[in-house]
Amino acid sequence: MAGLSVDPELVERAIRDEPGARDRLLEASLPAVLTWTTRLGGPKVDPEDAAHDALMIVWTKLDALRSPQRYSAWLYGIVRRVLAAHRRRAWVKRWVPGVDPELASERSATPAAEAESSELIRGVQEALEKLPPKQREVLVLCELEERTDVEVAEMLGVPLGTVKSRLRLARARFAQAASRLKLDRGLSAHKEGA
Repeated sequence: MAGLSVDPELVERAIRDEPGARDRLLEASLPAVLTWTTRLGGPKVDPEDAAHDALMIVWTKLDALRSPQRYSAWLYGIVRRVLAAHRRRAWVKRWVPGVDPELASERSATPAAEAESSELIRGVQEALEKLPPKQREVLVLCELEERTDVEVAEMLGVPLGTVKSRLRLARARFAQAASRLKLDRGLSAHKEGA
């Protein structure tokens, strides 16, 4: 899957508030934002709610973006902060009497929800969730979105060596989790059927 690729000219037009430019920018950004919130949110975060919240921030704060070329990194920073807030709220809901966090995160049956119900996808998500958040983040961005380690370092605002170290640890931990969950057999069968 390719990551977010938005024309800097569209970003500039949206910053200038040209008619329809913000709508087109958000439409172009939605697939990547929803992918990030789905893969990085965790089990108690509704990815659609988190994506909505992130895009609302983009809509209201776009004027603050100084360099249209940094839009992808700026947007990812917003998504990270939104996910952190959603995870905190989910944690708090566990302890508030009368709130059932399972009911709060249920979604209606859609083609996407049905696809998520497959055993392989659930297993991969479970293996990802076993990773520490910083390692999961780097693994998703580098491996699933096929971003370069240099790009990820810029997006996260960390040194390149930190990204490489987190990625190495994430790959090893993911492989261990996948093996424990017996995903290696499911992944090979899935590849053969593709």
